Amino acid sequence: MTAPDTLADFSNLLEEAPREPAPAGRGGRIALIFFLVVLLATLGGGGGYVWWASSAALPAPTITSQAPAASPGAPASLVVPADGSLRLSVDGGEQYLGPDASGVFASSGGDDARPIASIAKLVTALVVLDAHPLQGADDPGPTVSFTEADTDLYDRFYVQGVTIAKMPDGTRMPLHDALATMLLPSASNYAVAIARWGFGSEGAYVDAARSWLRDNGLNDTRIVDATGIDARNTSTPGDLVALGRLAAANPAIAAITSMRSISVTGAGTVTNTNDLLGTLGVDGLKTGNLGDGTFNLLFTASLDVGIGSPLKITGVRLGGATHDSTDGDVARVLQSISDGFHDLQVGSLGETIGTITTPWGSEAELVLAKNAEVRTWSDTPVTVTLDTVTPRTYADGETVGSVTWTAGPQTATADVKIAGAIEEPTLLWRLTHPGELG
Repeated sequence: MTAPDTLADFSNLLEEAPREPAPAGRGGRIALIFFLVVLLATLGGGGGYVWWASSAALPAPTITSQAPAASPGAPASLVVPADGSLRLSVDGGEQYLGPDASGVFASSGGDDARPIASIAKLVTALVVLDAHPLQGADDPGPTVSFTEADTDLYDRFYVQGVTIAKMPDGTRMPLHDALATMLLPSASNYAVAIARWGFGSEGAYVDAARSWLRDNGLNDTRIVDATGIDARNTSTPGDLVALGRLAAANPAIAAITSMRSISVTGAGTVTNTNDLLGTLGVDGLKTGNLGDGTFNLLFTASLDVGIGSPLKITGVRLGGATHDSTDGDVARVLQSISDGFHDLQVGSLGETIGTITTPWGSEAELVLAKNAEVRTWSDTPVTVTLDTVTPRTYADGETVGSVTWTAGPQTATADVKIAGAIEEPTLLWRLTHPGELG
């Protein structure tokens, strides 16, 4: 717009400019013009004032807005068994689950000692590897040569109805494969044979195991043999979760217990008794049962709950009624953890959150520019912040701020935009509101 240089030019512009409500009648209009003339003269000349008024910075609009409320999600409900005992800890989700998750995240049935059955074979593996370590998950290790006394173990355990694996006379195999044959099908003859190989006798192994348990702070665990078939092999849920962490940290044991099966010299193909492998991220560790309501599972799981990195879960179920029900108990608690995470929609595209009003009376809505959601755990509270800025163009669609929602470590942001055109002020408004111009 070209600023007028004379009062006549100003008068012509005044005729062309959109009118604001004025006093009724011709007298009111004449009075207004007279007021402006006096005002222009007082300010030192019409041309300079008009130029200033037509180009001066406009006052900031009034933004009336409210951050959209966001309710938390539904509380998580962990499903734990009513009988026996269960305990698990979670690593990697502390920002969601709280700092105590890596201790005891879920439990039932107390922390009393119970028979651990073939979970004792995991102790056998760890104690033998402490004396004869493997250099990584794929290291075959030293060759184990089984004696005639070892092969006789097959008949000894066969008559007891205990799980065994073939061990022909003169069998030789890498320690890695021997451990796999002990752990996957839970072969008791291999457990005793490996203990004898590692320490000279099963009795010497038991002494070494008790020292190892003491050195690792597992003071509530008792070992009386290498197999776990004696009900006096006992431990608590707390000790067993700690044992599970130690086993998972050993590359060889973690790799072996994650396999569904393996083919080895002498024993042939042996299959893992852990039927939950691959379900809800389960990737180890050891089953154990003595029958009659003593079905156990010490497990690890890498559970993907949609937060970037999977949760690392270590847990134990003791005293299940059957093998299948024990698996079901573990699957249900893992599923309930997964179900406790949810995507919570906190904002919707086009949602009105306020208005923007100018001093000259033009108005438009403020709306969210997109849908927004956050991944949350349980009923984690959601906080909302709203930031706005003064528009530059006052155009429909101009971004004038943002809304940020925070739930735990997760945030979501949506721009705030103007919806609708904001009209510029008339020249008459500028000339009559000098105190509001910059």
